[in-house]
Amino acid sequence: MNPKRLSYVSGIGKKLLGNTIGDMLRETTRKFPNNDALLSLHENTRWNYSEFLQRSEHIAEGLLALGLPRQSRVGIFSPTCKEWALAQFGTALADLILVNINPGSQVSELEYMLNKVQVSALIMPPGFRNANYIKMIENLAPEINSSKIGELSSVKLPHLKHLILIGNESHKGMMSFDELYHQKTKDYNKITHDISFDDPCDIIFTSGTTGKPKGVALSHHGIVNCTWNTTETGMLGWNETDKVIIGVPLYHVFGTLANVCCVLRGSAMVYPDYSFKPGLIMDIVENEKITALLGVPTMFQLYLHEQEKQKRNVESLRTAFMAGSAIDRETLNRIINELHIKSVTNSYAMTECSGPIFQMLESSSFEKRVNTAGAIHPNIEAKLINKKGKIVERGEVGEICIRGYSVFKHYWGDEKATKETIDHNGWMHSGDLGTLDEDGYIRIVGRNKDLIIRGGENIYPAEIEELLMKHPNIEVASIFGIPDHIGGEQVCAWIKMKPGKPEISYASVVEYLKGKLSDYKIPKSMKVVNSFPITSSGKIMKYVMKDMHIQELKNKNE
Repeated sequence: MNPKRLSYVSGIGKKLLGNTIGDMLRETTRKFPNNDALLSLHENTRWNYSEFLQRSEHIAEGLLALGLPRQSRVGIFSPTCKEWALAQFGTALADLILVNINPGSQVSELEYMLNKVQVSALIMPPGFRNANYIKMIENLAPEINSSKIGELSSVKLPHLKHLILIGNESHKGMMSFDELYHQKTKDYNKITHDISFDDPCDIIFTSGTTGKPKGVALSHHGIVNCTWNTTETGMLGWNETDKVIIGVPLYHVFGTLANVCCVLRGSAMVYPDYSFKPGLIMDIVENEKITALLGVPTMFQLYLHEQEKQKRNVESLRTAFMAGSAIDRETLNRIINELHIKSVTNSYAMTECSGPIFQMLESSSFEKRVNTAGAIHPNIEAKLINKKGKIVERGEVGEICIRGYSVFKHYWGDEKATKETIDHNGWMHSGDLGTLDEDGYIRIVGRNKDLIIRGGENIYPAEIEELLMKHPNIEVASIFGIPDHIGGEQVCAWIKMKPGKPEISYASVVEYLKGKLSDYKIPKSMKVVNSFPITSSGKIMKYVMKDMHIQELKNKNE
């Protein structure tokens, strides 16, 4: 009798780097001082590594000159710009903790995040799009209008002392970002060369789809080694000759890690605009001879649409990096054939794990690339467990748990949530459901909270979505559960058609799925949409769709 094969894998150990993010920036600058470091094209800015390091050091010293103690939290509330990169590496050099704040945050969200992690200094532009950031701060801290620079004393924001304004505008009680270049402190050299790589350097807030968002504290050690393995694993292979266009939001772990990936390898960070614009990105690919493209699969579909509308010369592209969700067969084929990218790597990543945990290998077959999210990273362990905490057999669905260097330090100021997520053996419980095949490749089938239970049967949305997206006319399908008084829940589908394809009927969807799925998995409700509610990082918000669909059904029945 063959012994059971359990769903446990560990990555082949490689030497871990004992460096801080600042160490890596200095080392790369030593090797490639004249290489392009940052091209912020919408700001007409081009810095080589010598210039970028020098500016980052000045910003680091300027922040310390404000009197900020080690490990103070410095918020960055801004869209993509050169100051974002300087804040990221400047705080790392100064032993301060950067706090990434979504530039789309509203007043109440901003107040919550600033207070939750006790932000001492906030870097921001005057506003972005329709949001006036200065008015938002005045709403929360009207005391700013009678405060001296660096001496804010606010009732609602008791920890915030320094407001640092990006750009040419000035405001009472706020200092200019450029003023940081000229601030000096005798303690800088001592502090910047005495930083522990185990200390937190970044706080990234979770999406907050259930309850308040939690501040994920990540260390230098986790970020440096995760990005090193990400760029070394599989088919990515970024090096000092690469130009990487970063269209994902920088406040998200994807954007934050993309910056560090470039710096570790001596590649160029290329910022196309303040926010994601697929047409502009494709123009820049041609004009700047970009070699690496990244994003979630929905972003790559938009790149393909833009290339359909206007053919660009994209022969410079050689590698693509994806995260966020599975990639379908047709999209992968089109990326390879229409964007001429042969090295396409997908991954399974989490903010709480500093980024990618599983990633596609160079030897991965086409079938692995479209059906899985890759193999385990070096020096990381993963297991899949059932509701009783027991490891399931290979091929069975279980919750993905991760242990290793990349696991986050803690949720800032939330010991209860931390203990609920990281158990006494050091396993981080992801809340994601997956299966592990015989070769150790992970397949994501959904979130615990997205699991649909109908008549006692477990239904995994990913299974239905994958089948629907094999239909020749369907571009994207999203499956979620809505309440049902008979079965507990019923399956609901939102479907987006491919451009130019006729709208599909519910009856034809049912007919298409018959014989491919058990009857209880076939959607009982369906809606054809032009777009999906998505987060700024491109993830579909099923909980929003669920609420909208329930309300629409309720309105029909009234």
